Amino acid sequence: MTTPPPVLSIRNLSVSFRSGRELIPAVKNVSIDVAAGETVAVVGESGSGKSTTAAAINRLLAENGVIVGGEVHFEGRELTALSENEMITLRGAGIGLVPQDPMSNLNPLMRVGVQIAEVLEVHGYAHGAAADARVVELLEMVGIPDAAQRARQYPHEFSGGMRQRVLIAMGLACKPRLLIADEPTSALDVTVQRRILDQLDQLTDEMGAAVFLITHDLALAAERADRIVVMFRGEVVEEGPAEQLLANPQHAYTRQLLAAAPSLSSLRSPRAAVVASGAGEATDAPLVEVRDLRKEFKLRSPKAGQPTTFTAVDGVSFSIPRGHTVSIVGESGSGKSTTANLVLGLEDITSGTIAFDGTDLAGLNRREMFAFRRRVQPVFQNPYASLDPRYTVEQSISEPLTVHKIGNAASRRVRVAELLDQVALPKEMSERLPHELSGGQRQRVAIARALALSPELVVLDEAVSALDVLVQAQILELLADLQAQLGLSYLFISHDLAVVRMISDHVHVMQRGRIVESGTPERIFDDPQNEYTQELLDAIPGARLAS
Repeated sequence: MTTPPPVLSIRNLSVSFRSGRELIPAVKNVSIDVAAGETVAVVGESGSGKSTTAAAINRLLAENGVIVGGEVHFEGRELTALSENEMITLRGAGIGLVPQDPMSNLNPLMRVGVQIAEVLEVHGYAHGAAADARVVELLEMVGIPDAAQRARQYPHEFSGGMRQRVLIAMGLACKPRLLIADEPTSALDVTVQRRILDQLDQLTDEMGAAVFLITHDLALAAERADRIVVMFRGEVVEEGPAEQLLANPQHAYTRQLLAAAPSLSSLRSPRAAVVASGAGEATDAPLVEVRDLRKEFKLRSPKAGQPTTFTAVDGVSFSIPRGHTVSIVGESGSGKSTTANLVLGLEDITSGTIAFDGTDLAGLNRREMFAFRRRVQPVFQNPYASLDPRYTVEQSISEPLTVHKIGNAASRRVRVAELLDQVALPKEMSERLPHELSGGQRQRVAIARALALSPELVVLDEAVSALDVLVQAQILELLADLQAQLGLSYLFISHDLAVVRMISDHVHVMQRGRIVESGTPERIFDDPQNEYTQELLDAIPGARLAS
């Protein structure tokens, strides 16, 4: 019996980027095949060339990107030889794409449903009422409730996780024969991630579609892929069946990725354990006390004159002892990020109290709130969006010092050098702009900026979810080290329970605005009492990495 040709065949692909007169190699002689019905996961750290390889397949490289050698065949057609018009016809219909960043891939001025319908209409898949019906079907398929109403909303009315689901719906809209999924679930909680990946599995089973999965999550690749390709510095260093590669990795870099991947068996960082044991500044005295916290949002109703209210946080109570890490976990829409914004003073409380160092935030005047912001600092999820692209590293880190009128230009420069050293970045980096930094380096800059005012509490909202496992491990170690040195308290918001286990002293599980279970990481993970907690644990990929 003759083996059918692969849907996708990459042969000796090389890609470089122009920098002035120079061509800088990014992908070197890469060869990968993906058969119908097969999922091939390409893993590697940031800068390994995996996303560049995916962009080259679809001919969507940046303007300075050049395919300098090799061939890319899709169903026998050589894509590098096709005209742009021919590629436009293929994109979306033959080759689907699920990109990573929903904010830069959704039009903020168009309703979500219109954007999905546009994909269907451009490729002649459906028009008019049929397209509208397919939009609702797709949104329901990717787990968006009230799909018909949500289709009429704009991207800014969706959470980050829900925007990512919209991109997945668009990628699947025309039932492509090859789906390129570039970090498709990195922004999603584990339960939604499982639902989406189950849907991708169903697509390959029903239609024989090939899936080219780009991920930094080795656990996800282990669970979902038929084969894994490991890339390092633009080259394929190892590939093979998922089970075989995980059981017996041959390359040192693959072994390094496996060692860095967090799993449910991961223990707390040794440096973090120093703080948890009572060393340094850690005490049981609460720095933050949250009592019966409630936050309601007014929503536009589809019917005029009928405003609706959405309760995002519903009767939440917890405390953060000094020098400890308290984590809140839950799926997208559970209320965890809204809770973080309330603690930061970025949202008004509907009812309940938040006391910081014994003082109720609701009673603070403008001057007192300004002083409070010196003591509490955030680190947000997206290292690409949290830094001003026009500011150098030094300007970004020193901005809080300038706003709070601390020191002069010379002393601020000295403080920036100290902070760069604290987050393990060379002082020479101070003159670089954000686009010259990797994702991990940007997140270190964001942490340095958060530390500039010597805060007592740092609120970390999905601060490592966008990072590959090696950088993630470095950032978690850095956070634990800084906590031990400076006696910092952390409120850690995450959908990644394996990461939470590595960093937390106390864990609260949120569902639909309420805390449904609380306890130490050991108690929550080893003996969950709530059905929802068990569901979150069951949905975590990578059980094979837990040994």
